[in-house]
Amino acid sequence: LAQVHIAPDAASAHRLAGTLPAGHSAICADGLWLGAGFARVLRGNDRQAGVLARAREIESTRAARAAAEAAAQAATQAVQAAAVARAEHERVREETQRDLYQAHRRLSELTGQRQSQSGKLDMARSRLSRLDEELAAVMQRLAALDGEVRGARGKLEAALARMGADEARRHDLESARRAVLESREEARLNLRESGEHMRQLTLGQESRRSALTALEQAIVRSESQRDQLRARGDALNAQRAEGAAPLAQLESERAVYLEQRLLADHALVAARAALEAADAALRALEGERQQAEQRVARQREQGTELRLQEQAQRLHAEQIVSAIRDSGLVLEDVLASLGDAQDIDSFRGGLADLEQKIRRLEPVNLAAIQEHAEQSQRKAYLDAQLADLTEALETLETAIRKIDRETRQLFRDTFDKVNAGLQELFPRLFGGGTAYLELTGEDLLDAGVSIMARPPGKRVSNISQLSGGEKALIAVALVFAIFRLNPAPFCILDEVDAPLDEANVGRFTELVREMSERVQFLYVTHNKTSMESARHLCGVAMREPGVSRLVQVDLEEAAKLAGVA
Repeated sequence: LAQVHIAPDAASAHRLAGTLPAGHSAICADGLWLGAGFARVLRGNDRQAGVLARAREIESTRAARAAAEAAAQAATQAVQAAAVARAEHERVREETQRDLYQAHRRLSELTGQRQSQSGKLDMARSRLSRLDEELAAVMQRLAALDGEVRGARGKLEAALARMGADEARRHDLESARRAVLESREEARLNLRESGEHMRQLTLGQESRRSALTALEQAIVRSESQRDQLRARGDALNAQRAEGAAPLAQLESERAVYLEQRLLADHALVAARAALEAADAALRALEGERQQAEQRVARQREQGTELRLQEQAQRLHAEQIVSAIRDSGLVLEDVLASLGDAQDIDSFRGGLADLEQKIRRLEPVNLAAIQEHAEQSQRKAYLDAQLADLTEALETLETAIRKIDRETRQLFRDTFDKVNAGLQELFPRLFGGGTAYLELTGEDLLDAGVSIMARPPGKRVSNISQLSGGEKALIAVALVFAIFRLNPAPFCILDEVDAPLDEANVGRFTELVREMSERVQFLYVTHNKTSMESARHLCGVAMREPGVSRLVQVDLEEAAKLAGVA
């Protein structure tokens, strides 16, 4: 009985039996005894009545369950019907909202069209008022143009008179232009000859510089030998103090070495004299080349001015021809009549007779007056446009000449400065040699620039004939020369040192360190020497597959920490 627990009713007995361990059971006051795997519901003679009651309870429970399932199905159908109705309502609402949006949009379009039409109507009204004002001004102008017609006829006579003089002047200008072109061609030939002579002198100067370098090296060797000889002389003096046996032999060796030193000194003096003579000749030729370039530039400017004058005369002649054709005359007949030996009085008399005839015809053809007024108005408008265009053309040509002159000067100054910078930086990067910039054309505005370089131990050649590393160093020298002329806030170099060997990388990093005082350099590199010369290092490391991380190192701080450690 210690394993039997008491519950007040059947529901509590069911709950208690579910929580009891194995071997324990629960019983209620109604006689329901529940345990693990068994349930007793009857006592004594009431077994049959308990079974029937249980059966009725089961039947009633099944009926209630069926009713609940039917109610659940009905509720599910009602929910589905409500969802369908809701979807239909949502569709109807969306269609209504779409129709409302289209209606609002149509209303906006109609409002915009109405405003546009109102604006057009206002513009049309204002334009109509302006047209009325212009019509009144045209009528006033029509009345004033009758007097201008006679002035135009006088101008026509003057234009015909000037046309002959302009034709003669055009021939003179044409001959002058041919002479200028011939002189320009001659100047070009002289410039080419001067350039070729200068190149030859440059090659000679390079050979002399190479010889001078060899002589300087020989002088250095001689000086080292002299130092050695002095040291040996000191040693010999010490030996002589100890004994005078090898004195004669040492004296003969000393005489030989002194003679070699004298020969080396004489060779050095001769080489220096030859170098000074070559430098003087080069400076003289450089002055001649500059003078030739100045003469060519002046002749080009004169040729340009003559071409502009010729174009102005041609335009003026075309205007006169157009005016003659607009007047109803034939150009050939006018030229033939001018070529005859007639005087001006006869032309004036014929013109007066023609004017009288025109006066007699004026009251007859009234349409001619209107046509004449329209043509006169058009002529006045075209004359005003022509004057504006002529003035604008003159202003534009003056500005173009000024811009070309200033551009040539600026280009020449910049070219000379960059060329000087390249000549200075090239030997530092290559450890010797020379390089210079050369123009590939005659006109500074259209000329190209070629880089001529002579690395140590090679002859002067174009940059296209050099190796990849040499091209990279020449490009660095040119970029740094430009940065010296016009420094930028920073410069980005992407693996410039990749084709360079260790010696060239050392010279490159030294120059970058010097230039970094004025320009901030950001360069991508995998070279250890370049990394050692930097102040800050930034890299990407991947400690785990697929996970990269940015690494930054301040080399000065790292050096301090390493020194402390």
